[in-house]
Amino acid sequence: MLYTRKGDDGSTHTFGCNQSISKSSSTAEALGSLDETNSFLGVTRAKTKGLSFQTGDGEIKYSDLILIVQQNLFMIQAEVAGSDKSIKEEKIKDIEKIIDSIEKILPPISTFFISGATELGAYFDFARTLSRRAERRVVEVKEEGKVKISRETLAYLNRLSSLLYAFARISSQVEGEEEIKPSYI
Repeated sequence: MLYTRKGDDGSTHTFGCNQSISKSSSTAEALGSLDETNSFLGVTRAKTKGLSFQTGDGEIKYSDLILIVQQNLFMIQAEVAGSDKSIKEEKIKDIEKIIDSIEKILPPISTFFISGATELGAYFDFARTLSRRAERRVVEVKEEGKVKISRETLAYLNRLSSLLYAFARISSQVEGEEEIKPSYI
């Protein structure tokens, strides 16, 4: 059944919780922001089917890595919802390895860049902003102390935005488009 009518009063239940929470609570906001990020990454994954780039460590397929991130976001959602699941340190190191391999082939960052050098880069930049919002919402839940959020989950969300930024930058380079710096005038 696609509807239950249980949330018609503006409340919802989380994992293993018999108590209802408001759909406007910080936990519901965090879960919604994670879901938005994951959903948009699905759009981006569909857009990247068959696309890859080369690093010193070999070929990287965007869609394969995005799928891994999507799976990890489900783990984070479960944690925020109150389960005992959480991201492991190994998953943070996996993202760092990818970021490091991309960073080795990109020009150093000396400024901000305006989003949209390429369509794919714009998708990744938008996903990055969604992931940053989700991170802020998860931090809020942690600060309230109602749900235990692991250090690894916070680190993973922080690295995720860096990974998406790296993907935006490498997509510009692969497509031969120059990153545009803001003029501030």
